[in-house]
Amino acid sequence: MFYRDGSDDNGGGGEGNVQQQSQPQPGRSPCSVDGEVNKKQGQTISKGHKNYDLMLNLQLGIRHSVGKHDAIIRELRHGDFDPKEKFWTRFPPEGSKSTPPHQSVDFRWKDYCPMVFRHLRELFAIDPVNYMLAICGSDALREFSSPGKSGSFFYLTQDDRFMIKTVKKSEVKVLIKMLPSYYHHVCQYKNSLVTKFFGVHCVKPVGGQKTRFVVMGNLFCSEYRIHKRFDLKGSSHGRTTDKLEGEIDETTTLKDLDLNFVFRLERSWFNELIRQIYRDCEFLEAERIMDYSLLIGLHFRDDYSSEEMMSPNDKPFEKRNSHHEETSMRGYHLLPNMDWVMEGQGPFIRLGANVPARAERVTKNTEMDQCTGGESNNSTPSHNGNEIFDVVLHFGIIDILQDYDISKKLEHAYKSLQVDPTSISAVDPKLYSKRFQDFIHRIFIEDK
Repeated sequence: MFYRDGSDDNGGGGEGNVQQQSQPQPGRSPCSVDGEVNKKQGQTISKGHKNYDLMLNLQLGIRHSVGKHDAIIRELRHGDFDPKEKFWTRFPPEGSKSTPPHQSVDFRWKDYCPMVFRHLRELFAIDPVNYMLAICGSDALREFSSPGKSGSFFYLTQDDRFMIKTVKKSEVKVLIKMLPSYYHHVCQYKNSLVTKFFGVHCVKPVGGQKTRFVVMGNLFCSEYRIHKRFDLKGSSHGRTTDKLEGEIDETTTLKDLDLNFVFRLERSWFNELIRQIYRDCEFLEAERIMDYSLLIGLHFRDDYSSEEMMSPNDKPFEKRNSHHEETSMRGYHLLPNMDWVMEGQGPFIRLGANVPARAERVTKNTEMDQCTGGESNNSTPSHNGNEIFDVVLHFGIIDILQDYDISKKLEHAYKSLQVDPTSISAVDPKLYSKRFQDFIHRIFIEDK
């Protein structure tokens, strides 16, 4: 189901975002594990697939957009952020002066604020050639539906670096409206955890309906295999997976009431996380955004087959000596703005990407066993008897295109009559921000 003109939905759904990473080595996926590619999600879109033409359309459109606007070298202007700064281009099958001939249907293509997103891609260190090759190259995209209630469809590039999500018209309006503040925020805070957007577009086949979508980074594009993933809002009503225990696997997105870990970060990582969560929530609150989530992916260093899962230069995380607490970590170097790189040829590390931590298993007050993994002889007990696992974390703030509109206000009023108002997701942005930050303080703790 795609969102087209006149459609309606309650929002939600997971999406990814990507942290800045070093450029991938030629011939190797940046999301591979010691040469082995992570478990692939979704269905490859081949000829005969119902959305094959749509894939061709967006590939043709993105190739045209990037090629056209990345050649323009100039500073951003105030007018580049104007909501009216959008351009239609027709793509007839026989080609035109500005478009190539193609094997798809006749369609029109819309770019929203293209110069702003050209600068955002540069800010996020996205090479235009790699961007076009990943999305518009010979490899087909993979399609999968949202694990949330939005009903959106997602398309992943074969190298897993970029994600394309179908969105509603209202979500496009929210993004374009917040674009000046968003641009300022991600420029000011290089470690911002909010979704990294690379483009907003629309496809309209002649005689057909519009399909709008955003291009983002994939948070879980990693050299580490993601063993567990959680979508966390800080609310409790309805916040469990709808899958039976036997159906849960590594690709299942778990929720707040499924979480049975707290995450221990060393001091500088913890302090930077709390500071950045505050900055990002302040930005989202000012934009009247709510219903966002913290998406977390866990790679267990020891709980699974470490020889198979770890890159050759991985080093087990060890607690730092207090004498070097602010300047070093075993196996890592500190860079400006809290960027870290691993010694040797290991993966790039920064806040939200490849972060070393310890996950402490905690008991949840529920009748259902919230844990999906097996026990491990390599885990270590904490002082209170809980098991602790060395992990690598990926995390970011997703679903940031829902404002507190009339539908959310009505949802809040209706659900408040049925359950505790503090337990539901749809609340005022100021209350949502405070609850979200309080929740972060509960699940992330300083590892002393």
